Amino acid sequence: MKEQINLLPHFDEMNNDLEEDEDDVAFEIHRPCGPSGKSLPSNQNSSFAGSKRLKTKGPMDVFYTPNPNFVVQNKKGKQTTIDHNDPYNEKLIDRAMMRITRWIYDASIAFNAVSYDSFGPMVEAVGQYGPSMKPPSFHEVQVPYLKKELSHTNELMRIQKEEWVKYGCSLMSDGWTSQSGRTLINFLVNCPRGTMFVESINASSYSKDGEKLLESLDKFVDDVGEVNIVQIIIDSASTNVLAGKFLEAKRPHLFWTPCIAHCLDLILEDIFKLPHMKKTFDRAIRVHSYFYNRPGVLNMMRIFKQLKNLVKLANTRFATTFLTLSRIHQQKNSLRKMFTSKEWTSFKWAKEPKGKQATQIMLMSSFWNLVVYALKVSGSLVHVLRLVDYEKKPAMGYIYEAMDRAKESIAKSFNEKEEKYKNIFEIIDNG
Repeated sequence: MKEQINLLPHFDEMNNDLEEDEDDVAFEIHRPCGPSGKSLPSNQNSSFAGSKRLKTKGPMDVFYTPNPNFVVQNKKGKQTTIDHNDPYNEKLIDRAMMRITRWIYDASIAFNAVSYDSFGPMVEAVGQYGPSMKPPSFHEVQVPYLKKELSHTNELMRIQKEEWVKYGCSLMSDGWTSQSGRTLINFLVNCPRGTMFVESINASSYSKDGEKLLESLDKFVDDVGEVNIVQIIIDSASTNVLAGKFLEAKRPHLFWTPCIAHCLDLILEDIFKLPHMKKTFDRAIRVHSYFYNRPGVLNMMRIFKQLKNLVKLANTRFATTFLTLSRIHQQKNSLRKMFTSKEWTSFKWAKEPKGKQATQIMLMSSFWNLVVYALKVSGSLVHVLRLVDYEKKPAMGYIYEAMDRAKESIAKSFNEKEEKYKNIFEIIDNG
């Protein structure tokens, strides 16, 4: 594969002066030798003799400097090798790593920022420049380079839009509720090149109005271009279904497709509405709330044989119902030991009605049997939910096979006794 190179900038923008100022001077470092003639480690000598030499940069450097993105892509999966026989190289690498991480700590940047695709090429570009590179100023970050990044983003969008015309695209609408309680709808466009965010609107005043949602979708279709659109993907909530049907009636060649992840979440919701499943989950919620509403009980749970925290309940599409029951089941032995220990029986909270109720639930065999039943039923479906929620790989090619395997797994977990899962399969098939 040929090595990619940066595009040649305009010659007038390049500094080709040969002045010996501070930025254009590099130092050739010589390590002192010991009696045997070998170089001494850098930690044994703090002074280096330096001789000035002129370092020039000109237009040809651009031709022979590899693209940082290309270099980083080829290095992925390869271990960085350090010549441990040369303490000086190891010390330089350690110093560079320390400076990078110190900046991350000072700026309170999340540690997972180092896994961003743009982080590696940034470090590679700095290394390609070499010594004496000045960091960008506040003004440069805020004005000129922000404009360049905007132009770069617009270019990426232009390429995406060309793909829409060439191959067609899918419109996606994703509704969510912010921390302030506003109902927001994100509009995105998906094509073979990837997914692009277009806009976000505040739909708090009409989130339950199908006709108003239709107006938003209709405007979105016009902005993207009706001729380029293959399908529209939205949640299968009743209001969205109504808006989707209205749009199909207005634009006959378009069709509405429900979101797979949302459909699976609704299937799990319907399963946990079954009487015995709902009763089991209500008991789990009761115990969970009892722990987290009393700091003394919560502290005892955390220190008792290093018991892990239970999953906090939340109304999300990531099936926290299953996760909560799973964590409770994982801690079954520790929970039962805690509720039968002398520490608990002598605790003041154990004598109150809610404490007695929590103790009764944790020591109830039928509760734990139903927890196991719920995990057998929902475990395979949650696995499929995680598969289809993976953004980097389209799920349409394997969703039907994944659902068939999930049903086979459920049937196998009950030894093919159909009476134990017949109503579950009815919910899945009707979902």
